[in-house]
Amino acid sequence: MSHTASAAQSAIVGEPEVLEDGSVETSTAWLKLKVAVSALRPLQVQDGSIPNTAHHADARALVATIAGTLRAFVPVFPHDEEYLRAAAADFERWEARGFGVPDFFDSLAAFQPQLHRIDGLRHLVVFPMYTQNGSTDRLVEAVIVEVIWPEFVAALEAGEYSNALFVPIRFVDFTEGYDTNSAVLFPETIAMRAVPTFTWGAIFADREAARFRRVVREASAITKLDLPADALRLLDDQHLAEETFVMWDLIHDRTHMRGDLPFDPFMIKQRMPYFLYSLEELRCDLTAYREAVRLERAEDTDDVTRDHAKLVQYAVLFDRIFRFAITGTRVRNYDGVGGQLLFAWLHQHHVLHWTDTRLTIDWADVPEVVIALGREIEELYWRSIDRPKTAHWLAAYELVSGTLTPHPASNWAKRDLPLDGPPKGFTDAVLPDEFPLSMFYEALSKKMADVIESTAGLTGRS
Repeated sequence: MSHTASAAQSAIVGEPEVLEDGSVETSTAWLKLKVAVSALRPLQVQDGSIPNTAHHADARALVATIAGTLRAFVPVFPHDEEYLRAAAADFERWEARGFGVPDFFDSLAAFQPQLHRIDGLRHLVVFPMYTQNGSTDRLVEAVIVEVIWPEFVAALEAGEYSNALFVPIRFVDFTEGYDTNSAVLFPETIAMRAVPTFTWGAIFADREAARFRRVVREASAITKLDLPADALRLLDDQHLAEETFVMWDLIHDRTHMRGDLPFDPFMIKQRMPYFLYSLEELRCDLTAYREAVRLERAEDTDDVTRDHAKLVQYAVLFDRIFRFAITGTRVRNYDGVGGQLLFAWLHQHHVLHWTDTRLTIDWADVPEVVIALGREIEELYWRSIDRPKTAHWLAAYELVSGTLTPHPASNWAKRDLPLDGPPKGFTDAVLPDEFPLSMFYEALSKKMADVIESTAGLTGRS
């Protein structure tokens, strides 16, 4: 961490030929780069290549602009010099090889934002990539990001919540692929010739916080839920909400490879019933919730961390039951199932009530009930290493269906499954909407549809 945010800003001021007014996002250089990227994208097909040779002359001119601008930004982002020069070279090699499937392995290997987790430090990132929850097309994207690294999060990460790969960021500006629901910048989405050992993962906490604030405010009004004062603070303060989401994400992200797990909880590159992803994501969120409760109650927790720990609990609860449950399609929506499961669990354990068309919550009893659901998932995981794969899948289904009602046509619910066949048959038997929305959520989703739609492309600056 040899560079600081202030050093980077000094470099910006010292480069008038790149940044006339000292602001990256309003500079001629950035706007020129953004225009070139936006013009290049329509020439690409889904895998990132440009097979139509009639477009190659235009593509060469655009790539020359992109490469030249990347090199011009080196003095502005000295902490990313190796990456910027490598990215320019990757663009030029792509052009020299006839615009086939792009290979940005070298520049990806050079980009190491986890080494510079300094609050306010910026990065310029340009890669051909797909954007999760945005587009499956691997097109060139350009984005300026800013690191969010408050002191209390740095202290947590330096202690028992170590997570050297975690990089929380906010949007400064971006191209079309991020004018979507995508809130992550992950190396695995980038076009490359080989898969390296990934060393970082970035999450846009400002988009997460902004979506949360807009959705929860509307959902609580529709359901007539009286929010506690601390929850209202989150809705009123974007900066506070961003820091709260960073704390949540820090603990969530590290949980994916910690605990008593199936051999690989994600079963990378394997087809599996999507409700297993529901349980994995929910496990990580409920771990963050449990740890937030512990930190809030611990005598040695400092006041700033204690305050954010309380807010993390509201963030997990409300984002899950109000936004996750009704966002996206009903086709294998694993985050949706996780939100539905948490809501139904709270209702069936009598701490959440929908009575007289009004939602009420027994706040003092919520932590114990939420943590209990986390224990159920942890017990499932602990037993998993002694079970065959399909037996684990069946046990996971029993856990979910013990709270959520499956679709009436479900072969899983009827156990009409190819028990003597390969696991593929189990996965094929899962309905696209295995656990449909309840009547409560059907009504809520209709009232919330416009608000949910309005959150696409949202940032903390919106």
